[in-house]
Amino acid sequence: MFPNSTKSGCPQFLPKLQQQNITFTKFLLSKPPTHLSRQPSVGVEINVHNADLYRALAIGNLATIPAVRPQQLTYGNASRVPVPNARLSFHGRKRLGEPSIQRGIKRQRFHSHDSETTVVNQAVPLPEERRYSLPRSISSPLFYAYYVPALSAYVSPLPDPTETTLPEARDKLSQQVLALFQARQQQSCDLNRKELRRTELQREIQEIFPQSRLFLVGSSLNGFGSRNSDCDLCLVVKQEPVNQKTEARHILSLIQKLFSTKLSSYIERPRLIRAKVPIVKFRDKVSCVEFDLNVNNTVGIRNTFLLRTYAQIENRVRPLVLAVKEWASYHEINDASRGTLNSYSLVLMVLHYLQTLPEPILPSLQKTYPECFHPAMQLHLVHQAPSSIPHYLSKNGSSLGDLLIGFFKYYATEFDWRHQMISVREAKAIPRPDGAEWRNKFICVEEPFDGTNTARAVHEERKFDVIRYEFLQSWKALRDRKDLNSILPFRAAVQRQ
Repeated sequence: MFPNSTKSGCPQFLPKLQQQNITFTKFLLSKPPTHLSRQPSVGVEINVHNADLYRALAIGNLATIPAVRPQQLTYGNASRVPVPNARLSFHGRKRLGEPSIQRGIKRQRFHSHDSETTVVNQAVPLPEERRYSLPRSISSPLFYAYYVPALSAYVSPLPDPTETTLPEARDKLSQQVLALFQARQQQSCDLNRKELRRTELQREIQEIFPQSRLFLVGSSLNGFGSRNSDCDLCLVVKQEPVNQKTEARHILSLIQKLFSTKLSSYIERPRLIRAKVPIVKFRDKVSCVEFDLNVNNTVGIRNTFLLRTYAQIENRVRPLVLAVKEWASYHEINDASRGTLNSYSLVLMVLHYLQTLPEPILPSLQKTYPECFHPAMQLHLVHQAPSSIPHYLSKNGSSLGDLLIGFFKYYATEFDWRHQMISVREAKAIPRPDGAEWRNKFICVEEPFDGTNTARAVHEERKFDVIRYEFLQSWKALRDRKDLNSILPFRAAVQRQ
């Protein structure tokens, strides 16, 4: 499996009756969440008799949250049920009739035939404390808890470039693209550092939101990460959608306070960014990795595995994407906070180009395998797609160099920015929508699952003109010289660690 992929990034779920919840006074719900199952269930109720806890939560003082003695659970027949040590109490429901399965049996393991590779590369069973489960239906940490079967498995391994056939690179430009990819792709040690921090952060966050799960998403897991990629984290606090303007911001404000007080020894500069999807940005002092943490933006989990599958089914995709990302970063058009393109949009632009060639190199996975990428699929199933979809056999034998030149030519001279939208879901350019989100936006890239514009940050004509200029100049330079040094400092990029 290539170094970007791993069984990590998927947090461990606690055994039944050890999953705790919290009554959060600022998030009182008008009614209980929708039941996850029609199976008969019994209510479980614990009353919290601790005014200090409510006071600490109301003022956001995390350091003073007191310990609460676990109360006995009483079912409808008034029989007592033992309660494990718990810091916080909850209202909840427990499903009946679930089969008793030993914890070790529930985990599916994927072994590598190469026993000499690293733990990440061979995806062997880890020690008990380092096992991770995949996303599943997650109950609300706010008022009610709904227990679902504890489904857990490892992310299936993807091909390792050292063990599978890499793209042929006979010409100079193709060799440069491939060398850049091999030097700059995310390494196992990079991913291990991110996963270590994710594990520690989840443990700390669960002191406040015991039912929450913290997931590694984005380029760290989708196959398109580089040595200097930031790390995206998705904190899932409940199955239901979260209001990003109110609820998510409040949760993130508590997370920010946690980071700036209790965790300040290894986290620096935690900042709450009030964007359409608010995040907390922070830096890990130990690894020097920049992190972005959102709340319940679960579309990021879905598109992580969609892109992961595109990375798997054609061996020219990852080198080409990484070359484009390095190019965009060098020319300073890869920063959404400054009105240019984010990395996700760049990846979708490369995939779209490969789908629209006269002889396509990629299909639309969502149209070819709709059952694997349905937007309503339960989160605990989305990880299965990469291992179940075969390689795509394209008749297009273009080299990496020719594809890179064609990519710049397509967006410099062929794509109609004014009237068209990039759609990986449809595998073609489609008419630009007329909705408010698409007006006054110079670049429209459709998010494959929720249909939003991933390039909405490009809303200034001046920035758009700069982006188009870089595409045009890079196409002309590569067409004439066929040398990667003509559009970015190739040697310096290969040597940079």
